[in-house]
Amino acid sequence: MEARNALVEIRDICKTYNPGENEVRALDHVSLTIYEKEFVAIIGHSGSGKSTLMNMLGCLDVPTSGEYYLHGHDVASMSDDELSDIRNQEIGFVFQGFNLIPSLTALENVELPLIYRGVGKRERLQLSDRALEKVGLGNRKSHKPSEMSGGQQQRVAIARAIAQAPPIILADEPTGNLDSNSTREIMDILKSLHEEGRTVILITHDNDIAAQAKRVVKIMDGQIVEDFYQENAQRAMA
Repeated sequence: MEARNALVEIRDICKTYNPGENEVRALDHVSLTIYEKEFVAIIGHSGSGKSTLMNMLGCLDVPTSGEYYLHGHDVASMSDDELSDIRNQEIGFVFQGFNLIPSLTALENVELPLIYRGVGKRERLQLSDRALEKVGLGNRKSHKPSEMSGGQQQRVAIARAIAQAPPIILADEPTGNLDSNSTREIMDILKSLHEEGRTVILITHDNDIAAQAKRVVKIMDGQIVEDFYQENAQRAMA
C-alpha cells in the first residue's frame, strides 16, 4: 500500500455554544485524519455536528478547544489573512444552495472568485471556460441562473469551486435540492474530480450518497461513531 500524506488532522476538537448552564457541545472531543486524494463522506442527521465539523475543516470557524492541522500547519496559529488565503487557494466549496449571483451569466459567476484572487483577465477566462467544459456546460456559458435547471446551477457552482484547481473539494449537501438524475450527474463529477487526484470531502445526511464515497465517517451527537472504508463505493447507484 502506497504511503499517504495526512492532509487534515483534527485532534480532540470541541466546539461549544452558549458556555455555561445551557451550553451545547456541537463537537465533543472529535479526532479525525483525512489523507491526500481520499474521497470521504461525513454523514449525520440534522443537529449531529456534521455542519460544524465542515466549518472547521473549511477554516470557516475555529474550535473551542483542540487542534487542527492542514498540510501539517497549525490552523490556530494562522492570521485571518492566512486563513482567507487557504480558503481561496486550497479549498473549493460547493454548497446545497448554489450561491450563484442571479444577474451574472454562468461564465461570470465562475469568474467572480478569480477576480477577487487577482487573476488576470485572459487567464481568468481560460480557467472559467475550462471549468464549465469540465462539468458539461460549455454550451451554457452565457445563460443566467434563472435560465438553468437546479442541476445545471449546481454544476456552475462546482465549476466555480474547481476553476483554480484547489487540492480539496468540500461539498456540503451538494445534491440536497436536486432530483435523482441531477444527483447522479453531480456525483459523477465529484467522482471524476477524485479520480484526477483531488481530495473530496462530502457532507451529507443521505446514506445512498455516502455509499458512493470510498470512506464513510458517521457523526452523531457531536462524536464520530463510525469510520470505515468501502471497497465497492464507485459502483453504488451505477
